[in-house]
Amino acid sequence: MMTPTDVTQQLGWRYATKQFDPARAIPDEHWTALENALVTSPSSFGLQPWKFVVVDDPELRGQLRTASWNQSQITDAARLVVFLGKRTIETTDIDRFLNRTAEVRGTPIESLDGYRKMLVGFVKNGWAAKDLAGWNARQVYIALGQFMTTAAMLGVDTCPMEGIDMARYDELLGLEGSDYTTLVACTAGYRHADDKYGNAPKVRYAADELIERR
Repeated sequence: MMTPTDVTQQLGWRYATKQFDPARAIPDEHWTALENALVTSPSSFGLQPWKFVVVDDPELRGQLRTASWNQSQITDAARLVVFLGKRTIETTDIDRFLNRTAEVRGTPIESLDGYRKMLVGFVKNGWAAKDLAGWNARQVYIALGQFMTTAAMLGVDTCPMEGIDMARYDELLGLEGSDYTTLVACTAGYRHADDKYGNAPKVRYAADELIERR
């Protein structure tokens, strides 16, 4: 168990790494933990409207770099994860989740009928129904945050990247016409000694400007 001091130190150590050391790989056990951080991320109602594409193929990463304004992190970092969100939510997605719930928890699917009715009602008529793609994207960013925080606890650097051509990513990843679309990419690895931002002070507003107590 990490101490509060350890957590504070690692969160201060973390930054959006601009220059990665291409010679350093992430140990397998660390990467397994990071993939598990993605799988176990929380989402509204537990619906998990996402997929995570781990891109290891050098040629594909080169193409994605071109679709990322030639940012070097895409090819130099040890790992690249592309975060996908579902374009919408259908009753079939709800049924898939409830069937999985019944399987994992060993409960009769019929016992979830009330929960199913509530979920369908929310998706069809709740506030999120006006923009289900946007609602799904909010869930994906929760997973991104969990991934980056877990990486920091393990001493692994990351860089979230929205400066990408999402439509081109969809094309290169074969997502056109699918249920999923690209939202954001995140590289992971280890900072290069020459990254000038590695030792730059973190710029944040004071806590008393951001946190209200009532």
